[in-house]
Amino acid sequence: MNARCNDGRRGRRGRAGGTCAMLVLAAAMLGGAAAPTSPEARTAAYLDRIADSPPRLRMFLQVMPKGGDLHNHAGGAVYAEDMLQWAAAEGLCLSTDPVGVAPAPCDAPGRVAAADLVRNYPRYAAFVDAFSTRGFEAGTGDPRISGYDRFFATFGAFWPIAARHGGKVLALARQQAAADGVSYAELSTGSAATQPLLAKVGEGDVGDLAALYARIAPELPRAVQATRAEYDAYEAEMASIDGCATANPKPACATEIRYQYAAIRTRPPVQVFAELALGFALAQGDPRFVAVNIVAPEHDPVALRDYALHMRMLRFLKARYPAVPLSLHAGELTLGLVPPRDLAFHIRDAVEVAGARRIGHGVDISYETDARALLARMARDRVAVEINLTSNAVILGVKGRDHPLSLYRQAGVPVVLSTDDEGVSRSDMTNEYLRGVTEQKLRYPDLKQMARDSLHYSFLPGDSLWRDRAGGARVAACDRLDTPACRAFTATHVKARLEARLERDLDRFERQSFD
Repeated sequence: MNARCNDGRRGRRGRAGGTCAMLVLAAAMLGGAAAPTSPEARTAAYLDRIADSPPRLRMFLQVMPKGGDLHNHAGGAVYAEDMLQWAAAEGLCLSTDPVGVAPAPCDAPGRVAAADLVRNYPRYAAFVDAFSTRGFEAGTGDPRISGYDRFFATFGAFWPIAARHGGKVLALARQQAAADGVSYAELSTGSAATQPLLAKVGEGDVGDLAALYARIAPELPRAVQATRAEYDAYEAEMASIDGCATANPKPACATEIRYQYAAIRTRPPVQVFAELALGFALAQGDPRFVAVNIVAPEHDPVALRDYALHMRMLRFLKARYPAVPLSLHAGELTLGLVPPRDLAFHIRDAVEVAGARRIGHGVDISYETDARALLARMARDRVAVEINLTSNAVILGVKGRDHPLSLYRQAGVPVVLSTDDEGVSRSDMTNEYLRGVTEQKLRYPDLKQMARDSLHYSFLPGDSLWRDRAGGARVAACDRLDTPACRAFTATHVKARLEARLERDLDRFERQSFD
């Protein structure tokens, strides 16, 4: 039995790791084998014992090192309460219908001063609800509004506030990541510098991408320079908020962040192309920007109409910037939200046409044409999928056994847990791990593998700590982590450095007493 359990400990497929922990513990109780003695086995056995107790799970998972959050929209990571506080401090007026920022005077009909909300809890609560999906899963929201409508409507309501506080947005996203044991976050972001670029390109023809790129290319250096200056200021403010240059920096300072530049897929095609071109140029010229993405509701009629065109745009630009990786929102759809024909090709085109190395969401995989072949290709090429359990439950109503997480895992496709828009969804990374246990029946070896994979499949620069798959054999220099050779290796490879940190953190975590 021990040999069979050792084969499954990494939990690459199904629940082998958790099952083994339970078998070892059961055998010990029957007197047939010794109780689990390794720190990892004891930790796995403890999670098995508390798997049906969400409060105990929360305490356990809160302090578990989780590696990276690879699907995190910076603006959507901020909670409504923070944005209302910023609005109050600035003396902003808010409208009640539609909800959002309004011009003065604040005492006009349908308007309220943000500073006055603290004295009117029902109205304050209504704004929190309008800025988030609070209560949606519990059934306390308006039943006439769908999850996807409510979710995407929040951005129009709060974005005029969040956009004024870029440094604070980044600081809060990083602070929450650190509080959840996340050592690396790839934040999907945009830039105010796109506006002059979009105004310049207008709404012309996209029939000839080469000609369009030739027209846009001279404008890119100026836009790149403006975006870099914008993020220099944001990061300086973030570092100041967290006291990173002081003698007592906040824990968030130790969490590494990088950015994915995200184009808005619902804009006119020429503007989408310009945004994508800027994203590629940024990722090539600024190491803080590690990838390009495309966002906004995938079921929007413009997004559906232009989906194939967007994939061709990405392929065109990828040929000119071959070193820039792609993580693409694809398959954030389900039956009934769109016609079946629109469920049949989005993930495949993102992988095969655009060349995505990671897929965000991927919920409609079972509706894809020849889904088995696509899964096999993703497993072979190690195209990882960013799984957002809370987001998928709220927006699409897909959760529990209806979620394709187990399908991906059984096919050998790498998967990682991520938060998507934790402020809007009223969640955090610990809750995503908790849902993984309670809804998807994941066990400790599964979670540990996902934490490792979240760094292994990140777009951090440098080589990996692992020769092949995360959790397998390490590179020769780091056969032992505490050697001068390994320290030299991790000093020059950022990815390996964070992976080595995760291994040390997991070792400390597993050696503590949970009882």
